[in-house]
Amino acid sequence: MNRFVSNFTNRLDSKGRVSIPAPFRAVLARDGFEGLYVHPSLDATALDAGGNVLLNEIDAFLSTLSPYSDERDQLSTALFGTSEILKVDPEGRVILTESVKVHAGVTDTVVFVGLGNKFQIWEPERFRAHLEEARAKVRDLKKVLGARILEPRMMQDIPPGGRGQ
Repeated sequence: MNRFVSNFTNRLDSKGRVSIPAPFRAVLARDGFEGLYVHPSLDATALDAGGNVLLNEIDAFLSTLSPYSDERDQLSTALFGTSEILKVDPEGRVILTESVKVHAGVTDTVVFVGLGNKFQIWEPERFRAHLEEARAKVRDLKKVLGARILEPRMMQDIPPGGRGQ
């Protein structure tokens, strides 16, 4: 599989290193990226991470904006200007720098969360709160989408000129 899926909780060791989960390392290896690309998430107190696929998506998105626009400069600053490329050691560990740890509120434990084309690195309590909020929003969205999809289907079951017997 070439997607980051599931979530894993790992502790930082005494030297500040944390092991990237083996399934995530396998995706990065197939991607061919040397190291780990990390930037502060734009909309969460987490870190976005990945390899070439993530970088290609960022490039494709930025290419839709005018080369000299403020929006492109601002997004480039947020996505590239605050990013880091972390070296992965032979055991699959990285050292999270102080600046990325501060953004995510990380101290001694992190949660790696797969998001398909990328993954996020969270402080565990912040992730639990984020997950609960996401689940609540998905429940609400499911109700809205279910009602939209059900209405046309129900209408098809009603014979012309009648309400059903």
